[in-house]
Amino acid sequence: MQVPIYGHIKQNRRRTFFLFFSFALLFLAVGYGLGIYMGNPLAGLIAVGLLAVVIFLISYFKGPGIVASMAGARPVTREQEPYLYHTVEGLSIAAGIPTPRAYIVETDIPNAFAAGRNPEKAVVAVTRGLLNKLNRLELEGVIAHEIAHIKNYDILLATVAVVLAGTIVLLSELARRSLWYGRGLRRGGSRGSQGKGQIVVILIVILLAILAPIFAQVLKFAISRQREYLADASAAELTGYPEGLASALEKIAGLQAADSPINREALRGLYIVNPALEAHAGRQGGVRKSQLFASHPPPEERVQRLREM
Repeated sequence: MQVPIYGHIKQNRRRTFFLFFSFALLFLAVGYGLGIYMGNPLAGLIAVGLLAVVIFLISYFKGPGIVASMAGARPVTREQEPYLYHTVEGLSIAAGIPTPRAYIVETDIPNAFAAGRNPEKAVVAVTRGLLNKLNRLELEGVIAHEIAHIKNYDILLATVAVVLAGTIVLLSELARRSLWYGRGLRRGGSRGSQGKGQIVVILIVILLAILAPIFAQVLKFAISRQREYLADASAAELTGYPEGLASALEKIAGLQAADSPINREALRGLYIVNPALEAHAGRQGGVRKSQLFASHPPPEERVQRLREM
């Protein structure tokens, strides 16, 4: 049973709040630990609390730009890419939303994603391979799918999740470097005066090492399979031609590559088809097994649903 569209939007907003809340708790824990290490727990909480607020604001207001930069996407104008721009503009008008900014990723691997916090502040990015390898009806199906994510506010959850997951990974790396630096200090200083601090840093590193992959998985599970089916159905309704998207999904799924420049773990859940599809042990059984913990439903199931509409 599909989730009604307005219920789906509210559900995504609740999930976004949960991500922020979980991230805040993690920051408080890290701040308290760093405060103990510095000899002042309150100062640690305040410092990390301020940092958390800054990251929240950046992920909310600057998330689309960060995601586009991570993906290697560049903005394009109507004059530079009229074919893409007119497709995005026409489908946005049909969907009743403002026209998103258009971006291109210069790679031959076909794929696409959308990012932003709302329809007024959204971007649609496609690869050069998508423009070159899909016909007009297939391209419209893919763009309509991304427009559906924008209209359904899927992009708010997806963009926030990407930024927060990336921040956790960065914190984990900084904590590991702090531990190494701390060891260097300990060699030149008093062993007893730094023993407790070293233990605290080790605990923080362990905490972040455990939570970093968990937040990477949160990105996959927060962006549920159901939203992909819903966006597929909305795209088919918007274009009036389900076969366009079905054919596009078949082409895109068959042209992913393990060594693709777009195959970055933090961004996989954003794309219309998982860029790591080929890396998941081939076709058939290997892919289907990997889908147990994937953000995307198997492409063949999506294609089948579209052709049954």
